[in-house]
Amino acid sequence: MIERILPAGVAVSEAFADLPGTDLFPEESRLIETSVAARQREFSTARRCAREALGILGLPPRPVLPGRHGAPQWPEGVVGSITHCAGYRAAAIARTTDMMLLGIDAEPNTPLPEGVLESIALPGEQRRVRVLNRTAPGVHWDHLLFSMKEAVYKSWYPCTGQRLEFEDADISVDPDTGRFTARLRLPDHPPQAALPSRLEGRWLAHDGLLITAISVPGARPGG
Repeated sequence: MIERILPAGVAVSEAFADLPGTDLFPEESRLIETSVAARQREFSTARRCAREALGILGLPPRPVLPGRHGAPQWPEGVVGSITHCAGYRAAAIARTTDMMLLGIDAEPNTPLPEGVLESIALPGEQRRVRVLNRTAPGVHWDHLLFSMKEAVYKSWYPCTGQRLEFEDADISVDPDTGRFTARLRLPDHPPQAALPSRLEGRWLAHDGLLITAISVPGARPGG
């Protein structure tokens, strides 16, 4: 499903249920040995998706461990992202010679808890969400906005080492084309001059899920 919002050249694997018989590398197993069973299944399936995506690029299986701030550590020359929510797990990767930035996120198509929108959205974003709630029902636009911001952050941090706060991206959504734009509001743009300050993304609402992706083609700085 997520292939519909990602360009050619991005390797994708997804699962709509946890997959039995998924073997983890010892380093991965140690990360979840004290976790509850549901978390272990979620983690294992997501890692299986990651290895399947690596295989699509012709790369051998390897541990995919969280680095600083939880971002997955991919092999050299690879950029990618992992997401998981109830009923969905996915991994998307590409070579750094083909993709500058890549981030994906999935969330349930349900309302955010009360008060969360105000904590993650700029005033203009809140106004746009209220308009969309009136004019385009069927999508929980507050939760979609949250997912879009997550996709932006997942794409930005691994490349720049620069952590974003919710207010650092001002997002506008096109409800008709399945696209969105994230304008970064950063006082200090990172030294990678080739990176844009305006990111274009795509979104999809299907089967109770909200899926978002940021993909910026082009050779990644240093890639």
